[in-house]
Amino acid sequence: MLGTLLPDLRTPVPGAASRAAVDVLARHECPAITARRARRAAALGTADTDPIVWDEAVGANVVDVDGNVFVDLTAGFGVATLGHRDPEVVAAVRAQQDRLLHAMGDAFPDRTRIALLEALAAAAPGGLGHAILGLSGADTIDAAVKTALLATGRTGVLTFGGGYHGLSLGTTPLQAYKAAFAEPFRAILHPDVRHLPYGAPMADVREALAGGDIGLVLVEPVQARGGCRVPPDGWLAELAAVGRAAGAVFALDEIYTGFGRTGAPFAAAVAGVVPDLLCVGKALGGGFPVSACLGSAEVMGAWGASAGEALHTQTFLGHPPGCAAGLVTLRRLPDTTARCAERGQALRAAVEAAGFPVRGVGLLLGVELGGRSLLASRRLLERGWIVLPAGMQAEVLSLTPPCVITDAQIAAFVADLVAVLEQP
Repeated sequence: MLGTLLPDLRTPVPGAASRAAVDVLARHECPAITARRARRAAALGTADTDPIVWDEAVGANVVDVDGNVFVDLTAGFGVATLGHRDPEVVAAVRAQQDRLLHAMGDAFPDRTRIALLEALAAAAPGGLGHAILGLSGADTIDAAVKTALLATGRTGVLTFGGGYHGLSLGTTPLQAYKAAFAEPFRAILHPDVRHLPYGAPMADVREALAGGDIGLVLVEPVQARGGCRVPPDGWLAELAAVGRAAGAVFALDEIYTGFGRTGAPFAAAVAGVVPDLLCVGKALGGGFPVSACLGSAEVMGAWGASAGEALHTQTFLGHPPGCAAGLVTLRRLPDTTARCAERGQALRAAVEAAGFPVRGVGLLLGVELGGRSLLASRRLLERGWIVLPAGMQAEVLSLTPPCVITDAQIAAFVADLVAVLEQP
């Protein structure tokens, strides 16, 4: 049954239909968006590295336009934690679209948006009962920066090496993943951002905060794109305490880690810390764009009451189909969390049994391959596995599959991982 199948390739990867579609893409899309043949061939030393073009996805499977069946070990950048095209998500969205596709942002809310806000408040760590909705992870980070400025009157932001917080104009200077993402735009980016190493000693944190201009301390409780890195025990709780003592708002970026991915509803709970602001997205919509910056009443109260025109809004704020999908995710959260924990243990055990060191937690894992991750990801794609490198130097192979991944899919992946790494 599609969703639980092993890879089934009918053509070379990429196939003729994918290559033809990417040729059309190349004629119309900004060339900086999708990596194509010439650029990636030069980077990887291979002859043909066009992406596959997706046509269908169910569960843990993706089908491309050539009819090839793949297993997605990325969950679509962490979005499809429940699995692609989850039946409950699809049913909820279909029911919603038969009633209402679009409301009016800050002017006229609909009942689905109100229900989602109530459900988010019930699911969030203690006291984070107020939210600003958005459509992307970057939206929530922008909201967190604005909230912290209003709450503290300070413009400075402290983030940490390897942190990836989005690439909107507002969030680009916050990411400490690749300087190249920010350099072309440096002249118009937020000038008051400082970066420390992930897991930095508290003495360094105190020194960075000593000037009294940092209003926001922003960190991922477990880094995803930064290399599936887990901070030292107790570090997040101490960071929160030190930041608050210095007068800063403490925010956790749980855009990737939230909604069960780490084997807990939110990674913050495992760290024993409740942030002032919690940024979530990706898995919340089960494939639909919806995100939220959650905060305490005290911090969110810094915005003041609406004076008739919202100080922060967008046309699709609280888009009804996305909110309907989010309600499914929240209703399923206990089961999703348990499945991510169990499936993560199974995946880790299988990879470690094959002799590979693994870092991370739950279903956010990284196989430590050093300089071989880029080439391994391409070779695995050619065998039917969608997987991405991660880390500052692409030192790990990131594994963030849907929680519906099967034992058979795990075993077949590990066998192919061993095979591709034995190739010269």
